[in-house]
Amino acid sequence: MVRVGILVGSLRRESFSKKIAANVAELFPNGFETAFVEIGNLPLYNQDFDDDHDVPAEMTAFRSTMKEIDAVLFVTPEYNRSIPAVLKNALDVGSRPYGSSVWDEKPAAIISQSPGNISGFGANHHLRQPLVFLNMPVLQQPEAYLANSAELLNENGEITNEGTIQFLQTFVDAFVDLIKRYQA
Repeated sequence: MVRVGILVGSLRRESFSKKIAANVAELFPNGFETAFVEIGNLPLYNQDFDDDHDVPAEMTAFRSTMKEIDAVLFVTPEYNRSIPAVLKNALDVGSRPYGSSVWDEKPAAIISQSPGNISGFGANHHLRQPLVFLNMPVLQQPEAYLANSAELLNENGEITNEGTIQFLQTFVDAFVDLIKRYQA
């Protein structure tokens, strides 16, 4: 069983990113298990935690969970033309202590979304920068930018536009292929 962790860059209860991620999780084939990984409870990273051997339990649990994950799907909004702080903090927490990164060589894919027309382009590309440094092979094509995200979801949080569903299936299929290449 291949385990795909889903990290959502929004903490809002009615988050569009969370709803989109739930839809996308259903598109993975048999043999792939998806799991949302909580990042909203992580304290801000401070190296003193590791240096003093006083790591908060939430950080230890997150690191342990991510070590068991085979690949990571990031679904995020754009905040001020970049990624939300909660997502960057999760990357930092998982990258430490030095030499013990939970991210190394884990395939990754990014879906950015926005209720506006720009579709999270800035967040998508800013997230790629730390992922390169963290040695995560990132799905290059197709790129997933979802504009007007509020209009994509019905009252039950489901994506009903057949063209969008087909695109997201193509995206997941390409991500599955990337994961398989790195598991060989």
